[in-house]
Amino acid sequence: MIATTARRRGVAGFGAFTLVMVALFVGLGVWQLQRRIEKHALIAALTERLAAAPGALPVPSQWTALTRERDEFRRVSFSATYEPRPDAMVYSSGSAVRDDISGPGTWAFLPARLPGGETVVVNAGFVQNTMQDRTQQDRAVTQLITSEPVMLTGYIRFPEAAGTLTPPENPAKRLWFTRDHLAMARALGWGEGGRPVAPFYIDLEQPVPASGVPKPGPLQVHLKDDHLQYAITWFGLAGAVLIAFGVWVSGQRRG
Repeated sequence: MIATTARRRGVAGFGAFTLVMVALFVGLGVWQLQRRIEKHALIAALTERLAAAPGALPVPSQWTALTRERDEFRRVSFSATYEPRPDAMVYSSGSAVRDDISGPGTWAFLPARLPGGETVVVNAGFVQNTMQDRTQQDRAVTQLITSEPVMLTGYIRFPEAAGTLTPPENPAKRLWFTRDHLAMARALGWGEGGRPVAPFYIDLEQPVPASGVPKPGPLQVHLKDDHLQYAITWFGLAGAVLIAFGVWVSGQRRG
């Protein structure tokens, strides 16, 4: 009698544990399916933005209302003049949104002045440069600096945050490892004289310089979508726990 009672308590306890684990795994599987729906909606929205005809650059009074969720990758065209100020380079081992970029190099960030005097930072394109040669980088951007305004077409992007393992910037070499154009502006004086710097930067699509360097270009959406695979894994674990519990109960009954 005592053994039977203990066995029942053991089954009840293991059953409760099994229910908790199954509920957890099923919940994680459902969450992955929801994430998959959200990811597909995001991919569709970004694809639509990248394919849209370029619109006007938001006016400075609208800058504070822009958000990453609603405005990132908006395609815009505007007139600006590259300023003769120090540029910044951002190291990259490749690109997640440019199919034509591979291998290490740097992105050339330059300040450009709008007709109203405000500054918009422009990522003018990729400079293939495995040795981080400042002379080579300077030659690449010097050709862009003129006193005449240029019609620019590109995509609105927002600054990145440095990760835990991201190397610190090197202001002496004007080398960064994250696309934080606001930090560059503070370090290099791009907003001197009280001129506002836009809270976004522009990933340049065109024009392409005659030398092809820096290399701007169109962006493509490449977002990782493994949510269905993860959901199947969680649902499979839930099933495995149920099977294990059934096998254990059968063994207890035979015993």
